[in-house]
Amino acid sequence: MFAYPSGHAHVGHVRNYIIGDVMARTKRLRGFNVLHPFGWDAFGLPAENAAIKTGTHPETSTLGNINHMKGQLQRLGISYAWDREIATCLPEYYKFNQWIFLKMFERGLAYRRRSSVNWCTSCNTVLANEQVVDGACWRCGTIVVTRDLEQWFFRITAYADALLQSLDTLTDWPEKVVVMQRNWIGRSEGARVRFSVAGSEPIEVFTTRIDTIYGATFVLLAPEHPFVERFAGESPDPAAFRARVQTFRALDRHARLTGEIDKEGFDTGRVATNPFTGEQVPVWNREFRARRIRHRRDHGGAGPRSARLRVRAQVLAAGPRGGAGRRGRGIRRRDDRGHVELRTARQLGRLHRRRGAGGDHPDDQGRPSSAASAPAKCSTA
Repeated sequence: MFAYPSGHAHVGHVRNYIIGDVMARTKRLRGFNVLHPFGWDAFGLPAENAAIKTGTHPETSTLGNINHMKGQLQRLGISYAWDREIATCLPEYYKFNQWIFLKMFERGLAYRRRSSVNWCTSCNTVLANEQVVDGACWRCGTIVVTRDLEQWFFRITAYADALLQSLDTLTDWPEKVVVMQRNWIGRSEGARVRFSVAGSEPIEVFTTRIDTIYGATFVLLAPEHPFVERFAGESPDPAAFRARVQTFRALDRHARLTGEIDKEGFDTGRVATNPFTGEQVPVWNREFRARRIRHRRDHGGAGPRSARLRVRAQVLAAGPRGGAGRRGRGIRRRDDRGHVELRTARQLGRLHRRRGAGGDHPDDQGRPSSAASAPAKCSTA
């Protein structure tokens, strides 16, 4: 077992730990050589929060809780191998974490970037999503704000392709578990498109359906997009602009990602130019959650810059009659990662006819001869 020493053992610990002890004892009775160790996950947010709650030094609080919980578990008679006990807050353990981190840093697998976090202005600490209750800190009730902080990240996406290929070898795994793993890796192939903006750098968006780019009617920026703050400073009323953005950032992160909340947004006052049609479309700010993907080179392998790029912009398709600014009814398609795209009835019909006939449709005059040609033109845009 690997417990948080953020308090004392309670009946929930006992219930779970006895189940493991029953399994260990059963295996021993059947002649197995059982290793049943115990460890303390003591170097992280739970230990930090426990120290804040009690007003004691983290080392004093953590080691005190470890000693108390260890005595409780020993009195229960659970057959742990206490001579194999570990605690992640001790140098004897975390020196190996430091060594592994240095090796990953040397190989370009550890990097720093700014990212938004839940921040409690009263406790002066970062909060996990589960510790934000109705928009407030679970401990003190202070309204949680979103703050951008410099943080360390691991480039685990460097192994995405290898993980996906290895899933094909797991023939004995339940299919639903394999599907869950594929969805968690979340590989998505598409194209990056740059929309030029007057007086600013281009806005780069990612799309898995480049064939709908001609019907784009506006560009959406997530509240965390770096251009949003720039646009706010250059707007007629920067304070009001930032206030509206902050209301979006304060919304529940999971709800923003899954689309469980009402869609809201506002016009930033900027316009972007569709590189395929030359039409100008408005740039809006909306509450959707930013995603991150890993860029791959055109030759199919991960290049030296296989770092993840932030997908903070979306392009919505035109209405049934097409044309910039027409936001008619359409069909929403949600993929296995929760990404929502708008497809109009005309676009879906044209796409299906093209696929069924294996060629062009009269409605597509003046457009690429096949949907496959568009990504090639756009991949380096």
